[in-house]
Amino acid sequence: MFNTVPQKTLLAALLAIAGAAGAAEPVAARQAQIDAIVRDISPQRIQAYVDKLVSFGTRHTMSDTVSDTRGIGAARRWIKSEFERCGAGRLQVAFDSHLHPIDRRIARPTEIVNVVATLPGSQAESRERMYVVSGHYDSRNSDDADAVGDAPGANDDASGTAAVIEMACVMSRHKFDATLVFMTVAAEEQGLYGAADFAEKAKQKKLNIAGMFTNDIIGSSYNEAGKRDNTQVRLFAEGIPAVKDMPDHLRMLIGTGGENDTPTRQLARHVKDVGERYVDGFKVTIVNRRDRYLRGGDHAPFLDRGFAALRFTEPAENFNHQHQNIRKEGALQYGDLAEFVDPAYIAQVARVNAASLASLALAPAAPQEVKIRTARLDNNTDLTWQANAEPDLAGYRIVWRDTTAAQWQGSQLVGKVTTVTMPLSKDNVFFGVQAVDKEGNVSPASYPMPQR
Repeated sequence: MFNTVPQKTLLAALLAIAGAAGAAEPVAARQAQIDAIVRDISPQRIQAYVDKLVSFGTRHTMSDTVSDTRGIGAARRWIKSEFERCGAGRLQVAFDSHLHPIDRRIARPTEIVNVVATLPGSQAESRERMYVVSGHYDSRNSDDADAVGDAPGANDDASGTAAVIEMACVMSRHKFDATLVFMTVAAEEQGLYGAADFAEKAKQKKLNIAGMFTNDIIGSSYNEAGKRDNTQVRLFAEGIPAVKDMPDHLRMLIGTGGENDTPTRQLARHVKDVGERYVDGFKVTIVNRRDRYLRGGDHAPFLDRGFAALRFTEPAENFNHQHQNIRKEGALQYGDLAEFVDPAYIAQVARVNAASLASLALAPAAPQEVKIRTARLDNNTDLTWQANAEPDLAGYRIVWRDTTAAQWQGSQLVGKVTTVTMPLSKDNVFFGVQAVDKEGNVSPASYPMPQR
């Protein structure tokens, strides 16, 4: 039974929505704070960041670390100074480094340095929950071992690095319940080593990273044929990980048909919903893969360690401008040059990131220990979950969709309870439970596992 609305009225509404495609009712149509953040993202500043990063000539992981004008050392010192300048004491800025041994793409022991800017959460009950957003600031040309030749890396990945710097500068002027971590990582081109080191340390420290985004190759709205698409961004979201020995929770997820309801896929649904709500005329296209076909990015080390993680990438990569020496062959220009970057497009992707991060960091945590009780056989569904600890919690929302639908189709606020009976059959729909605060911020959904 529901305690919030008359059962007869609710049942009629639920039956009208169940199994039919239709948007769930908004909990909070828009938040003024998130609108302000989205509005403040600047294509002009993003262009300036890209140009500055390109000006270092090469940012190869093994390039010069002493010069103030060329190489990866100059680049990381500039990034750190920019975080410190725009954060004005609100961001906790630090180098996060490790010495990496000789490896397949590391010719000598090399210090790998991430630049990390942390905006601590303001709510005691939420401060330990973290959301990480990254871009990689290293670059390469045709030869992945060439640490001397020019490798401007304007799109791959000054674009993602510029987006992260811009988000940090804008969002540091606001307060959030949970903690935000803005990170530019190194050695992506050598094997994701900067991100892997951070993710491994986070796992060892048992950090509560509730979501991670990486922005890699988000700089161009043109494909190799010159056709423009500045209306969407691809969002790569892994389902069931390809593990040799499947743990019990994954086995049960598959056993209940929840292959599309992993925490990463739930995070992707949240990003699509929030991003498209706040960035008008821009589509978040979820791709149900870990990454592009048999390729990888800095979200992968987080996925490998059990964190929910996503990758943003432009609609169609132009490989003439990626991992190429700067040269001309006839009329065709090769090289990852700043002239091929579209700062207005990067700004749109940054706005989707920023709106999603703000929404996540303002909202309560996703409910834990969500279960479907299976003790009795009937055409209702009994749901139960653990109470959230946030002091501004208003209650919970049940969401559901048809088993063939990608996004949630129906929803119902059920108040500050921890059990509810839905007049819908668990045989026919997928359910999720979300937490909602008093300002209408809503968490990602949690998929219910069976309680026998």
